[in-house]
Amino acid sequence: MPSPRSSPVVRLSASLEPELLSLLDRWVQERNSPSRSDAIRALIRKELTEEKLGDPEADAVACVTLLYRHDAPNVLRRLTAEEHRWGEHIRFSGHVHLRGGSCMEILALVGKRREVIQAAEDLRGVKGVAFGDYSVSSPSIIGGRTGHQHPHRSGSTRRS
Repeated sequence: MPSPRSSPVVRLSASLEPELLSLLDRWVQERNSPSRSDAIRALIRKELTEEKLGDPEADAVACVTLLYRHDAPNVLRRLTAEEHRWGEHIRFSGHVHLRGGSCMEILALVGKRREVIQAAEDLRGVKGVAFGDYSVSSPSIIGGRTGHQHPHRSGSTRRS
């Protein structure tokens, strides 16, 4: 799918019941969307992303948020070990010091949907992590790819 910015715009019309139009307009305003068209594009992309991510082998990205107390016994050691285990999928890791001895870790993951979900679940399951959450999306919806490859697949040999 080509990037929305590189494609010409095609105009269309849609018929909606007044109640549905009112809900759309409220949603446009709440999300601070510049227009109904922009909001409808967002809804379409969301639906198509969910459909694409129905395939566990789909190219995917994820954002993981973890909250923990830095003084919890061994949490930093455990978290670092888990991050190294999933290192080929982690493209970014940021650490934020919060007040009261709390910390937030933010990670960006790439890979197949099943891999990024498993990595996110493993990371938020680290003993000492008080809260963990993640969102998964597909870069293909805007014409992108993760570029993540698996040279270590069984049956194949590694090339230099």
